[in-house]
Amino acid sequence: MSSTSAESHDTSHDAILDATRHWLTRAVIGLNLCPFAKAVHVKNQIRYAISEATDMEGVLADLETELRTLAESDPADIDTTLLIIPRALADFLEYNDCLFFADRMLKQLRLEGTLQIASFHPHYQFEGSGPDDIENYTNRSPWPILHLLREASIARAVDAFPDAADIYERNEETMRRLGPDGWRKWMSEPAKD
Repeated sequence: MSSTSAESHDTSHDAILDATRHWLTRAVIGLNLCPFAKAVHVKNQIRYAISEATDMEGVLADLETELRTLAESDPADIDTTLLIIPRALADFLEYNDCLFFADRMLKQLRLEGTLQIASFHPHYQFEGSGPDDIENYTNRSPWPILHLLREASIARAVDAFPDAADIYERNEETMRRLGPDGWRKWMSEPAKD
């Protein structure tokens, strides 16, 4: 996926969904970056919501809607939501600022402890890493994404996965083993469902 994908304003919903699903199935599930993702994918329990917002205020309004939707939904129908943001927050620092307000919103809606927000971005960079460090790719997605998760689902998944605390280190090792060229090759191949 192009690192400039988030800057395109004329991309169709189908193209946005295709790129996101490809990233999910190829990177997140295909490289087992999240051992919990495959089950909700196979059961069609992932809600893909595309924000049309072009600024942070609009993104936060869409986030509030999606948080409420997830909180009020039956987990058997919607267990998790990917709020895809193709037209705003292309700058990673602005995206990080938005995360601060997103976490505040969780508290204001009294959803802290019920839902949480994970972050993915085309230019994701962990604190203390360089922009080109391959480890950053564990959280790089084709678009800025706010991943809304149920705390109860996370707890069940962690209980079922005895080495959950080791996921982060295992993912970094996977990325180092692939390297930048291996990552590009891996992502250029079709996803296998």
